[in-house]
Amino acid sequence: MNVRPFILTSFLLFFTGIIFSQNTYDIIFSGKDTNQKCKECLQAFSQKPKEVKFSIKRENNKLYFEVNDKNWFNLLFKNEGDGVAIEVVLKDRYSCDVKSIENTQLRGFLLKPVYSKELKNGLKATSENRFLSYVGELPSEFLNKELEYNILFLGNKNLCRYYVIYDLESYSRDLLDMGMFLDSLTYNSKQITSINKASYQTQNKTLKFIIPFKKNKSTYSQADIKPIYDSLRITDFNIKSIKINAYSSIEGIESRNIELQKLRANSIVAALQSFQKPTILTEVSSSENWVDFLNDIKLTKYRTLLLLNKKEVKEKIAGALSREMEPIFKNHRKAVVELELEKKDKYQVESANNLLVKFNDAVTSEIVSEANDIQNSIFERIKTKEVSPEFLDEMTIPKNDKFAEILNKNLAFKYMLDFRQGLIVYDELLELEKISPNSKSIKYNLTAIKINLWRYNAIKTDEESLKKEIYALKDYGISNSHIIRMLVNVYIVKAESLMRNKDYNSKDIAVEFVNNNFKKFTLSDYDYLSLAQFFSYYSNNKQAVKLLESKVSSIDVDENLLFYYLNLTLIDKELTQDFNYRIVMLNAFNMNKDRFCKLFNSVEKGGVTFQLLEDEYLRETYCESCTN
Repeated sequence: MNVRPFILTSFLLFFTGIIFSQNTYDIIFSGKDTNQKCKECLQAFSQKPKEVKFSIKRENNKLYFEVNDKNWFNLLFKNEGDGVAIEVVLKDRYSCDVKSIENTQLRGFLLKPVYSKELKNGLKATSENRFLSYVGELPSEFLNKELEYNILFLGNKNLCRYYVIYDLESYSRDLLDMGMFLDSLTYNSKQITSINKASYQTQNKTLKFIIPFKKNKSTYSQADIKPIYDSLRITDFNIKSIKINAYSSIEGIESRNIELQKLRANSIVAALQSFQKPTILTEVSSSENWVDFLNDIKLTKYRTLLLLNKKEVKEKIAGALSREMEPIFKNHRKAVVELELEKKDKYQVESANNLLVKFNDAVTSEIVSEANDIQNSIFERIKTKEVSPEFLDEMTIPKNDKFAEILNKNLAFKYMLDFRQGLIVYDELLELEKISPNSKSIKYNLTAIKINLWRYNAIKTDEESLKKEIYALKDYGISNSHIIRMLVNVYIVKAESLMRNKDYNSKDIAVEFVNNNFKKFTLSDYDYLSLAQFFSYYSNNKQAVKLLESKVSSIDVDENLLFYYLNLTLIDKELTQDFNYRIVMLNAFNMNKDRFCKLFNSVEKGGVTFQLLEDEYLRETYCESCTN
């Protein structure tokens, strides 16, 4: 398997060796000594910094080669026979009405090559780091079609590189979240978003659980839900929002199945709403549970159904076979319920200014428990942006041991809101540690922030003293799992440093430590993302894929993590041929049909590329899912 790691460009470029036989002007596709004649072209690509980006830009019917590095452009097109030819590919080629993709030597229409002299003479700066050079004109009959543009790079008129431009989202790499001690160890919920849509937000507590559906039961009452509600032990919380993905078994008519699941899901929402006055924000979706069905029949006598498409499966199981398979189907009718909770706030009706007065009064009266409750209420106002983070500076808190935990919470919360405050918060926590030297929450917060500051060389410390500091947390009651999580982060940072210094053997040892120890503590979805990117970055792509495989075939996987996995694997033809990959794609389709189908749009329409559909296995899934 050859999954390319994510790179810091807008486009992932993929080389395919293709030999053409149609009219190709003066391009040499398979001449003798091609490698020798392409030597300078190949060297230019091997020397290309990862920051260098290039693509094809369209303006009306004119096409331009766009690059952000003029020096590399000149290095690539140095000789008279060096140039580019643009291939225009139509999405019509991949129509689902076509039984199979014709095995032609060109995917599309080849424009006349443009060589070095013309490329250099036509190069124009459009901004400080953007350069365009004209490379051809679209035929008029293509203007209203969905198109993509492949680039043939030529060296001495020989085809040296053939590029399909994949617009894959890239994601920022991060350490595993160590959390901060407030009243207890608290984590920020980081959304898995691409670099172009990066966000960081603090959320309330979330719970995810599964409610099974009985075959003939269509509605759920408060009495049905109360045992579940009581088991969640959320009496100190209100349900802020609820997201339900309701699944039916696959037998029967799809529209009827989905309508029934919506009815069940909405009755669950109504039952939960009956336990509280504040209105619950609701999101409900429903679909057939193909994921569990395909997973569950793999090792049974029904496994031949795996070879059929959805329509064929439904026809096959109609009638007697459906009744025979009921022991399997009964486990597929369920709802995946995700609740976002917010702590009940007895100060909810108070204005922010009144809260500040009450807080300062409680501090003056040394009523620490009341000050703590009001402080939490102020935190909620900041989360909802009712007041700005600067509001924290207006809270008058004595610097003594009695209020050390209140001070610690303010500093930790400030850091969670803005990591750029790290060094300031760290220095203030060091002063607070002198006041309360045995506080485990202060000790933990100091160490967690120190690891992040060490990563960015913001403070001086050595690895061994940092590890001793981590191990010493055990004496203050910090669990072994949290200590190992911190050590894994130390080795993630260490691997980054060793990689920069080209000490590859030591880097491999650091990566192996991470691989051997991450299983010793619970991972959040964002942790899975961070680790997968870590392994992928260090060319351990199989480990990255293996890490996520166990999650992406489950219907309760985080949607963003699932689509990240697709982003990581879609261009790996070996992996997409695996039957289990179909389960992953159907899971993505069930979660978000529009998002899944958009992957196969043209780059200009926000897709990865419709040329993924050259892969018949991907095209089969696309056609059965996205064209109905």
